[in-house]
Amino acid sequence: MAGSVASFDEASSSVVVSATDVTKRYTRGTEPGVLGRLLGRQSPPTVCAVDSASLEVRTEEIVGLAGPSGSGKSTLLHLLAGLERPTDGTVTFRGTDLASLSRRERTRHRLEHIGIVFQQFHLLDSLSARANVALPLVETGVGKRERRRRATDLLERVGLGDRITHRPRELSGGEQQRVAIARALITDPELVIADEPTGELDTEAGRTVLQEFERVAENRAVVLASHDRETLELCDRLLRLRDGSVVDQSPPGGSQ
Repeated sequence: MAGSVASFDEASSSVVVSATDVTKRYTRGTEPGVLGRLLGRQSPPTVCAVDSASLEVRTEEIVGLAGPSGSGKSTLLHLLAGLERPTDGTVTFRGTDLASLSRRERTRHRLEHIGIVFQQFHLLDSLSARANVALPLVETGVGKRERRRRATDLLERVGLGDRITHRPRELSGGEQQRVAIARALITDPELVIADEPTGELDTEAGRTVLQEFERVAENRAVVLASHDRETLELCDRLLRLRDGSVVDQSPPGGSQ
């Protein structure tokens, strides 16, 4: 159960999330087709998005994932967040195997323990920036006044204090991205996962967001996937991926 994740003795280990020999394969199509059968295929072809990858992420650590498009960065992030189940291997959060949780329990686990910044922002057009940021708190039962206070504070910290009542269509792509980052932080998660968090930002806004991630990592674990050199230089460790495999682990300098 998700509760078992929360009740795990956090003092016993600084490792927040770990992946051990995780592989993720996707099936392409449903039938091999006439040509496939002529070639002797008995099942649909598969694509290996992540191949036997292993990593640990600890409290107060920022881990970066680098690599070309299609190298498996986003899929590995999804596995760490429990959005996907590995085909092989295990992903554990504070010692609990995420695959042992039901779909509902994994959803609750993400809500309470993980903040996710997607490449696609997934903001609700009908809600203001503040309401979008506060939305996860509705699910956890936080009162309206406290929701508004915390959402306003986060939007001010990412430089959007003058945009709290604007709806997504009234915001630039970079502003929408900062709203998504604030939403990921609103539940005070133990693990923050971000996919290209500065991809839509200009230099000044990007630095503001990176400063926020640096502050966040003072008492959390952070995993960032990015092509941006300045973003990757923020990281304590870098994992370089190619064709779904971790090919190198190193300090951030000279990673690209």
